[in-house]
Amino acid sequence: MDRLIRKIRPYLLAWHHRSRSKSLMGHCSTFLHSLHWSFSGPESSVRRFSYKDIKRATDGFHRIIYSNSHGAAYRARFQNGEVALVKEVKDLNQGKDNFLKEVQLLGRLHHRHLLALKGFSTGHKRLLVYDNIEMGSLKEHLNDPLKTPLNWRTRLQIAIGVAAALEYLLLFSNPPIYHVSVSASNIMLDENYIAKISDVGLINSVGANVTVPHSSNSEDCMDHPCGNLTFQLGVLILELITGQSSENGSTDLIQWIQESRYRSSIQKMIDPDLGNNYDSRELKNLLAVARLCIKSGDKPKFSIPQIFRYLQKKAENTCN
Repeated sequence: MDRLIRKIRPYLLAWHHRSRSKSLMGHCSTFLHSLHWSFSGPESSVRRFSYKDIKRATDGFHRIIYSNSHGAAYRARFQNGEVALVKEVKDLNQGKDNFLKEVQLLGRLHHRHLLALKGFSTGHKRLLVYDNIEMGSLKEHLNDPLKTPLNWRTRLQIAIGVAAALEYLLLFSNPPIYHVSVSASNIMLDENYIAKISDVGLINSVGANVTVPHSSNSEDCMDHPCGNLTFQLGVLILELITGQSSENGSTDLIQWIQESRYRSSIQKMIDPDLGNNYDSRELKNLLAVARLCIKSGDKPKFSIPQIFRYLQKKAENTCN
């Protein structure tokens, strides 16, 4: 079946771009359906921002949300009160034409769990302006004591949502992604605590599309790019359960989940903010997924779509 899906991928892509969301009865059915088929209609209009306005909105590029090898991201508050994420593109080898092409392609991505591109700037810096991020990043909600703690249901939905977005990027994005990074720092939450991946790229420095192996079956994910994404997803799930961070070189969480006796210390590792308000069976299932993703390293035994379908099925069973 997976091989068949890979063969008919062009037809799936064409169908997706014609498809529209259909209303489903019941809140739970609507949520689960929107995870997989969550395209927001026609291509969004991406507009040009002035460098001056962006610099003012980011307080001179001092409001940093996160920074990695692909560039830095800033919190921007414009004069009309709108809050957005501004990402600086650091690739100095990328020509202006290629940058504008990437803007056009990123503007076509429509998924419930991807932060939507709304604009760009080609002034002193090449900048991408993304949708409203009033609620901030997942990392803030896990680590900031002044933020309202995330309940168990929200954390589970975040894990499923991120997996859904990765499946879309790996299987249905056209052109295929060049890079995508998953971490608590670059996952934004909207006003309904819906997770949005913010760090996605489609074109490399010379303008060619770099094909990350599509994870429609396990064999396609034996290469490093997909394996790295599976690993990142596992780490994210671990952070959602424990409330701890694995960023900045910390390996404590990763070492713990790979230990043979990790189950004996689960209670000590669960985020205290959860209290006893979680489903023990769901939590252990989610931990097992995280462990599998992390232990697999660069050669995962299961693909991102398989992981997504597993998580989705578990959530569907809970809703029923």
